[in-house]
Amino acid sequence: MVESRGAPLWRGSRAEPLLYAIMVAPTPLDRWEDRLMSRFFPDNVPPVVHHAIARVERHLPRPGEILVRVGSRVEPDDVIARSTATAMPEIVNVAGALGVLPGDVYAAMRKEEGNKVAAGEVIARVGLVGRRFCQSPVNGTITRIDRATGYVTITPDPEPVEVRANVRGLVMEIIAAQTIIIETPATSIYGIAGVGPDRFGVLRLLVTDPSEVIDADLIDARSAYAIVIGGAGITAAALRRAVQEQVRGVIVGGIEAHELMQFLGAKASALQQIGRGSWEFPVPAVEGDPGLTLIITEGFGVRPMSRPMFDLLAASDQQEVLIQGATHLRTPLVRPRLVIPLTRARATTELDPPHPVLAVGRTARLLDESHLGQVGTVALLPEEPETLPSGVRGLAAYVDLQDGERVVVARSALEALA
Repeated sequence: MVESRGAPLWRGSRAEPLLYAIMVAPTPLDRWEDRLMSRFFPDNVPPVVHHAIARVERHLPRPGEILVRVGSRVEPDDVIARSTATAMPEIVNVAGALGVLPGDVYAAMRKEEGNKVAAGEVIARVGLVGRRFCQSPVNGTITRIDRATGYVTITPDPEPVEVRANVRGLVMEIIAAQTIIIETPATSIYGIAGVGPDRFGVLRLLVTDPSEVIDADLIDARSAYAIVIGGAGITAAALRRAVQEQVRGVIVGGIEAHELMQFLGAKASALQQIGRGSWEFPVPAVEGDPGLTLIITEGFGVRPMSRPMFDLLAASDQQEVLIQGATHLRTPLVRPRLVIPLTRARATTELDPPHPVLAVGRTARLLDESHLGQVGTVALLPEEPETLPSGVRGLAAYVDLQDGERVVVARSALEALA
């Protein structure tokens, strides 16, 4: 099956009023962490897609040189495209740095519009004794000297960009000399939130139980260039240690919001407000690369990873994988995922998208706060609305958990497993 990374938002579910409230009145993440990430789940793609044709898109920041052709076989480390990227212009307050009036800046300039400058080079100076000067923060070109405000605009030099395949597969499409689509037979695991760009590495199991939390002591040099598998969470100290040890990615059940904020530091600003203007998590083009890619599969807080997902990851230990942290919570919907390429295409590999539906006897993952991440078997699906444990009337589902307990949950709080 060719699995899709896009899907419509829930409509008519318990999550809809919550999502509407967040969009209308943005709220700090620490107040929404459980409400949003424990209850909002895209509902058309199962969390684990077995033996599917995974489509991986690789992008240049602008059209450039494509180094492969349609039909080419690629390896994860292959450079498949090259281009250049220009950072945002730097606007330097020269008048403020020199302590002069804006009208006096032009006379103090040692460089003119159109001149190339190097990082640290003096671009303006005043005074003979106790001279004050202003330096360029970047390598670039002076593109504007504003006499009215005393600001100078410096456009950074374009930086070369190389795009690697990051996955073993076949090039299927090249779009506008900028996007390359690679397909590979794989098993994909979808999370609910992620941070960081696409990376590839070898899976390394750090814990033996999905309820364990990764702390800094578990990260060492043996995890270099690996995608490490955790259980219920990870601390900020462990994430910082992982960056030091060149860990490429982390996949865990959950993470405390304050631990994630501590790890991201200044980059956490995009997580402070989730609203109409920004529904990415976080905005990578603005906030930059955190140093590794993190995927959480269950929700914020200490959340044991669901057993079927953990067992699949454990069985894939030492395999080469692709981790993608991009997360968009509105159309086009994008969920973070881990792509585990198959060593060989199997006869059971599907080409049609999965459409798992709830049915009696089907295995499903529970999404309500009390049972988040647990897996059970659907025992009964009443046709008429019932009073749910929350006190709200709605369509219910009776689910037999693995420990034998039967629970009643809202039907919208179940995720069918393919």
